[in-house]
Amino acid sequence: MKTFLLRICSVLLLVCFQHSIALAANGDEASRIKAYQQEKNGTKKYWKLYQLGEYYRLNNVEKADSIRDYILSASRQENDSARLQALVFDLKIDQLRGNRIAYYTKILQLQPFLSRLKSRVSQVVIYQYLADYHIAYREFEQAHLYLDEALVISKKLRSYSYSCTAETFRLMALLEMEENDKANALIHVGQSIQYARRSSDKALLAACFNMQAKVYNYFGQVELSVSKNMIALELAKEAGDFPKVSNYQRELGEVQYSIFNYDDAGDYFLQSKETAERIHDKRLVGLAKTDLGLLSFARKEYQRAIQLLRDAIKTLQKYNDEDGLGFAHMHLGNVYREENNYDEALRYYNKALVYFESAANRAEIASVYHLVGTVFEKQGKYGNALNYLNRAVEIRSQFGFKGSVYPSYREIAEVYKKTGNLKLAHYYLELYSNYSDSARTVEVSARIAEISELYRAEQRERLIAMQQDSIELQRKEKDLTSAQLENTELRSSFQTYVIIGFILLLILAIVIFYNQWKQRNIKQLQREAEMSQVLLRSQMNPHFVFNAMSVIQSYIYENDIKNSTKFLVNFSKLMRLILENSSKEFIPILTEIDILTKYLETQKLRFGDRFEYEVAMDDLLLEEELVIPPMITQPFIENAIEHGQLHTVEGGFIRVKFSKVSDMLNVVIEDNGIGRKGAEKNKKSAEHKSMAMKITQDRIDNLNYKYRIQGSLNISDYNEELQTGTKVEIFLPYRTDTQKVIPD
Repeated sequence: MKTFLLRICSVLLLVCFQHSIALAANGDEASRIKAYQQEKNGTKKYWKLYQLGEYYRLNNVEKADSIRDYILSASRQENDSARLQALVFDLKIDQLRGNRIAYYTKILQLQPFLSRLKSRVSQVVIYQYLADYHIAYREFEQAHLYLDEALVISKKLRSYSYSCTAETFRLMALLEMEENDKANALIHVGQSIQYARRSSDKALLAACFNMQAKVYNYFGQVELSVSKNMIALELAKEAGDFPKVSNYQRELGEVQYSIFNYDDAGDYFLQSKETAERIHDKRLVGLAKTDLGLLSFARKEYQRAIQLLRDAIKTLQKYNDEDGLGFAHMHLGNVYREENNYDEALRYYNKALVYFESAANRAEIASVYHLVGTVFEKQGKYGNALNYLNRAVEIRSQFGFKGSVYPSYREIAEVYKKTGNLKLAHYYLELYSNYSDSARTVEVSARIAEISELYRAEQRERLIAMQQDSIELQRKEKDLTSAQLENTELRSSFQTYVIIGFILLLILAIVIFYNQWKQRNIKQLQREAEMSQVLLRSQMNPHFVFNAMSVIQSYIYENDIKNSTKFLVNFSKLMRLILENSSKEFIPILTEIDILTKYLETQKLRFGDRFEYEVAMDDLLLEEELVIPPMITQPFIENAIEHGQLHTVEGGFIRVKFSKVSDMLNVVIEDNGIGRKGAEKNKKSAEHKSMAMKITQDRIDNLNYKYRIQGSLNISDYNEELQTGTKVEIFLPYRTDTQKVIPD
């Protein structure tokens, strides 16, 4: 009952939200049309038409589609920059319509503008679209070249650098996901989010979080995918990008469906359909119907599933959405398979194959082959079943997430079992069992349920607060009305006071509710960020401790009392400082320098004084009692010594400097070791460096989120010509001992 009431309340909230947005949108549309009609200057008139098209693209896709030919025609009278903008607008509409062939064909029309336009922003946009084209056709080497070029140009820009760089990194993450390079995909999508935050473009930030969700989902980390896509959905709503809202709602529903949470999946699918209907995007309505048909199939409502999927196919055929049509036919085949109508199932699977092959969607081609194999297995045609299942394994081994191959292993094991080949059945079942982990599925489901419940609880609290405010306002209005009836002489003026008072109370209630909600959200995020920071700070490389013990042991064996005593005293002071300060969020700069000095002195003793070090800071930091996150530089100093092989370099040195730059704490760490290129030859070294950078980057990200700053981490070669040595530059919040970071 509680869940039912919550769902009703959520629907009411959504209806109110959409109604208010619709009223505002109608006024905005009318003013834009009027401005366009009244404009006399040809160039200005074109740009007002273009802006109207951009408005329609986010709020009324049918109208955006209807005026794109006018925009293209009008742009022919303008300069190349306007012409390029019109072509890009045309591309975006084809993408919204799901017309892959038109979209990717028209991308190639942008290439001549590279030589005709000098604008770096335009060049970056063209390179990004060309990279998208080559990613879609799995021409990865060419895609890398275009994205590398886009990144080089983006970094030379100023006002557009953040948004251009964010989109470039987002596409890099997509490319590396398609190449099954999880580590780099996550690194680059993280960078895209950082740059998008600096750009203040919420629609772009939503796209970057959605890309992060796709990467996590692609590599099987479903709970992380859900949490990131929820962030993307809220950002898309704030940006007013309703096609994104509809898509993200559908994606969240599909993830909920994948873990058998059908109620939440249904809610998201219906929300996606309602959003798509509001912006008149019939293609998105068709995709939502496909998902609703899939949900009916899961609930064994086969006739309803067939009706929904056939309706979806009729809609999607109008827009030549090959992927969408492929999924609709595949799901329809699944319904007939469950009804044991194998001929119809195979017929629809064959149609799905045609669409997926036309879209070059290799991963879903493998899915259809797998399903065809299961049909032949049910028919007892085991040879055909093995043929299709093995083809599914072969394709999935090359394209898509590697973990998707294991369900086919299970089916192959079942076929071999039925044919009496128990040896091969056991072999494939072992392959499947090595991957399958039902406990993990339960854990993921529980985590996603927790995330969803928190999301719903926030909506519930918001609704309750609104209802309480409304009841209070009604009570006060009733009291005022009663007083009005008692005094007929002041009725007219009293009505005016009632209206004014009602409006003021409503505004006050909204402000109070918003502040309460914002404070709850801030405190929750603060707790999460603090917990994450404590976990990150607790990570310390045990190899340093073991190596130090070995050095002390060697001194004892050599009967070197002086050095062993010196080393042991220094090491014990260092460990005491680490244990006392590692759990703190910030420590005084002098304490951090004391830790670094003792750490470097210990390492220097260990390697027999074969390198020098220097730790310096500006006097201003001491005067202002600066505080700093503990051991933020230690991973990079350890990298320089252990993996930069500093003790093997003649005149080896490490320099650490702390200074204030643009109201931020700037930390620079330099060494003249063998450098990143030399260290890459050692696999363990490369992995350790990657982990060190990941830990520190996560700490900086948490600080950025918690204190609303733009901290960063940059790594380059100390000697760029020889590619030796390493230079690490870190920007952190500038906090003093007397400064209270966030008020209670």
